[in-house]
Amino acid sequence: MQYLPNILFFIALLAGVGFFVMNIRKLTRNIKLGKNVNRTDNPSLRFKNMLKIALGQYKMVRRPISGILHVVVYVGFIIINIEVLEIVVDGLLGTHRVFQGFLGDAFYGFLIGTFEILAALVFVSVIVFWTRRNVANIKRFLSREMKGWPKMDGNLILYFEMVLMTLFLVMNATDPAFQQAGLGNPISQFLAPLFDGFSTETIHAVERTAWWIHILGILVFLNYLYYSKHLHILLAFPNTYYANLKPKGQFNNLASVTNEVKLMMDPSADPYAAPAEGEEEPIPEKFGASEVTDLNWVQLMNAYTCTECGRCTSACPANLTGKKLSPRKIMMDTRDRLEEVGRNIDANGGTFKDDGKQLLNDYITPEELWACTSCNACVEECPVSIDPLSIIMDMRRYLVMEQSAAPQELNMMMTNVENNGAPWQYNQQDRLNWTKEV
Repeated sequence: MQYLPNILFFIALLAGVGFFVMNIRKLTRNIKLGKNVNRTDNPSLRFKNMLKIALGQYKMVRRPISGILHVVVYVGFIIINIEVLEIVVDGLLGTHRVFQGFLGDAFYGFLIGTFEILAALVFVSVIVFWTRRNVANIKRFLSREMKGWPKMDGNLILYFEMVLMTLFLVMNATDPAFQQAGLGNPISQFLAPLFDGFSTETIHAVERTAWWIHILGILVFLNYLYYSKHLHILLAFPNTYYANLKPKGQFNNLASVTNEVKLMMDPSADPYAAPAEGEEEPIPEKFGASEVTDLNWVQLMNAYTCTECGRCTSACPANLTGKKLSPRKIMMDTRDRLEEVGRNIDANGGTFKDDGKQLLNDYITPEELWACTSCNACVEECPVSIDPLSIIMDMRRYLVMEQSAAPQELNMMMTNVENNGAPWQYNQQDRLNWTKEV
């Protein structure tokens, strides 16, 4: 019976890590449903961006209040969880504070003391975050896409973090030997008196209960990531590494269309000549995107990485003027549809069964897409280098090239370009009259 806690701990650890690995494999499968795109150029710049943006939180602190608080929570939560290594060793071997033995009392006390201070700072920061989300009525947290589950998800994460930090401090406060040593308890020493009236057995039971709930809570939180916006903890690093390095505003062109245009503009070219061997350009199955599988894998990873912070939407000029477009909703809708496709594949033995739905119209409307001014404000604001504009432009391309469903004003402009060589409806001979105006 003395080994029963160790066996139970091993089973819980195995189940938690196993379920996490299963979800990561499902996540990877879903991202790979996207089309291939090469993002291996300039690895040094990509690595630099990852360190600066994902690790260094460079873009977060542009808004200092939320940015600095986020850095506190991020750094604190990551560093504090270094102690999970000790908990895992103790749980498997049946030891107690095993690292104290070979790190020495002074250094171990310094580490735990640092963890306690960070835990207190994280707790305070999380309370501020909760207040901002639920009391301060900040506009970007009140958008229509933030109702229901997204709002609950944001709050659940904050509750998780508050509970985990509290359990960590209670665990230390109810460890008599640790408190008597007086090393590494700058915060828990003020909680210890709360348990003065308890018997030794009761205090030990409280300590063990806090220990167990703390580690089980971490395993639950680890697996909750897949279902939460907090997945960006993991994906922010690859997402910033594989971000688009081209200048903002430089859109990609379809090779097949580009070749047709070059052929039309070359007076010496024979439009009926067969292409030289090896120069054939495959015609794409579809121009643009109407479904998540038409997007590339980086765009799908973008959708999973979205933190739902709303910085993109709060900077979007179309949204600020009352249009339906919300770049955050574009990413959330893409992720929701991708998850739906993934569940469809799981339910049908690894193959997708047509469900009569698609990303366009069922999730994202043309009205939202055409409201975009393509200004790149959303791309510039995103703290983890997500590119909602690329999805918008690909879906616009589908509307124009596959369905001829552009707005009337745009159709008129394209007709004028085709007929007159200019966006305006007048004779080609008058195109340069404006240069003669005084």
